Amino acid sequence: MKILAITSCPNGIAHTYMAAENLQKAADKLNISMKVETQGGVGTENALTEDEIREADGIIISADRVIDKSRFVGKKVLEVGVQDGIRRPEELIKMVQSGNVPIYNGDGSSQASSVQGNKNPIYRHLMNGVSYMIPFIVVGGILIAIALALGGEPTPGGLAIPAGTFWYSILNVGATGFMFMVPVLAGFIAVSIADKPGLVPGMIGGYIAANGHFYNSEADAGFLGGIVAGFVAGYAALYIKKLKVPKMVQPIMPIIIIPIFASLIVAFVFIFFVGYPIATLFMALTTWLAGMQGAGSIMLALILGAMIAFDMGGPVNKVAFMFGAAMIAEGNITIMGPIAAAIAIPPIGMGLATFLNKRKYSGSEVEAGKAAFTMGFFGITEGAIPFAAQDPLRVIPANVIGSMVGAVIAMMFGVGNNVAHGGPIVGLLGAIDGVVWYFIAIAAGSLVTALVANALKKDIEVEQVAVAPASAEPVQTAPIQTESVKAEVPAITAQGTVQSVSDKETTKLTDIMELDLINLNLSGSTKLEVIDEMILMLDQTKALNSTEEFKKAILAREDQTSTGIGMDIAIPHGKSDAVVKPMLAFGLKKEGLDWQSLDDTPAKLIFMIAVPESNTEDTHLKILQMLSRKLMDDDFRNQLLSVTTKQEAYDLLSEIS
Repeated sequence: MKILAITSCPNGIAHTYMAAENLQKAADKLNISMKVETQGGVGTENALTEDEIREADGIIISADRVIDKSRFVGKKVLEVGVQDGIRRPEELIKMVQSGNVPIYNGDGSSQASSVQGNKNPIYRHLMNGVSYMIPFIVVGGILIAIALALGGEPTPGGLAIPAGTFWYSILNVGATGFMFMVPVLAGFIAVSIADKPGLVPGMIGGYIAANGHFYNSEADAGFLGGIVAGFVAGYAALYIKKLKVPKMVQPIMPIIIIPIFASLIVAFVFIFFVGYPIATLFMALTTWLAGMQGAGSIMLALILGAMIAFDMGGPVNKVAFMFGAAMIAEGNITIMGPIAAAIAIPPIGMGLATFLNKRKYSGSEVEAGKAAFTMGFFGITEGAIPFAAQDPLRVIPANVIGSMVGAVIAMMFGVGNNVAHGGPIVGLLGAIDGVVWYFIAIAAGSLVTALVANALKKDIEVEQVAVAPASAEPVQTAPIQTESVKAEVPAITAQGTVQSVSDKETTKLTDIMELDLINLNLSGSTKLEVIDEMILMLDQTKALNSTEEFKKAILAREDQTSTGIGMDIAIPHGKSDAVVKPMLAFGLKKEGLDWQSLDDTPAKLIFMIAVPESNTEDTHLKILQMLSRKLMDDDFRNQLLSVTTKQEAYDLLSEIS
């Protein structure tokens, strides 16, 4: 029997290769022919060929992100999460053997498999859209922010960049990035549900959601409308795909029939059921807000702050913003003051939240937090959208509470804003009356948002990583093909002598090691002490030109997420100009120390990877792949924990390739 598999995790590093290794080992144990394609951080490796797919008896997809299944039409396809490939590979293989796996017909029907991992499908579809949307927010927002900062001029109508200038062109490029934000979100939610046929109706639905003129509204439905559009388009496309049609029509279904009819369905829903009520609702809101001035100023500030933060650039936000801008035209600048403060609080607050407690955020969220902080500084509320899209029930309340606090402080102390824009940038440009209280309002509101968000959010879900049981007999596993690593380093022979291997392809771990880079008795008692100890090892072998700069790179990576991957293993790694040549150090801490590992086990086996910033070969990712595969073997880890000499450790590590 021949079985093929694909493994992939969101980051494309450790878990992708752990699942691949366990599936391969389980197949060898069961005497099943298997080939595993990995879709990791360095791209697709060990790619499945057309002949292999044609001859396969079944396909296992162990992934936490969308995999293109168009290659597998007519084949039995079992879809599970990446953790299932790690935890129960034998069970998955036996399911394929039993034939209890649906045939993928290219219409999404195989998605009905009883094994779908632990991820809610709604959540998985949403995250697929968010992952494609984030780059558009970051690129568009930062370009707009830079253009406003360097080319903006305060005017009665807001910060403006003179037309025809260089910064006006940059502003337009950034605005174009923002324009794609909601359509891309909706499009890739639909792709996750219905595969490629969902892309066109999803993006069209997202565009309609983001443009109120389709449904006679001055406001649009924003990113919340984009989410609705994505799900409507995706499930509409999926329903149409399942319809029985004549064979002569089948070839044009994915390129003509499905996109056209699914697009019409999502357009119909928005134009006649979602859009028109929005227009009526927000006209009423604007009238209501206009009647709340005077004695109700504190209540007005609470309402405006909540509206600004609720949908972060969406229709509710825009009603409040347009109301503030209209008051400026009437000579009342004290309404726009609280609004300007509230505008900055969600992105700055969420950026601050990721800084205060990284255990509650993924690595990608921590990076998004840095961008959000910058966008908030320039008054771009949309910087908080990635957080709200992933966890709306916790993030939106935190944003609303923080913005309400900031708006009330600004209102109480008479903060005024002469331009229709927000964020600290307008204070620095001299557009704010009561600028000290303006900054206090933003700081207080952002701190409240950060504290509330971190109080509501749970730590990142820790998924215990179980290793497939090792068989009683040694298993000769067929290695998964991988790209070799090029490194200009001296290679050390088993006897510890140096041989020149400039431009040699690194095919095993010890090609970038020396005996002096092995320490079997690390003396540090804390994570930072051990990091310093191992950096010193690298420095003594002339692998570094600055220990301080390399330490910054190591700690920056640790700040994203812990490099303790569980099972007593930690793999701190850094890419820096301070690194002269790719090298790896190994340290043993038999009693273990806390590394905030994914499974809370103490780190005993510690590998430190150093790679030059100029390296374009993704060397650190490839080394991580080598380690992840081999360290899944219980026997190997136990042998490594039991070594008594550097040479014994070196010989054992030479098996990693």
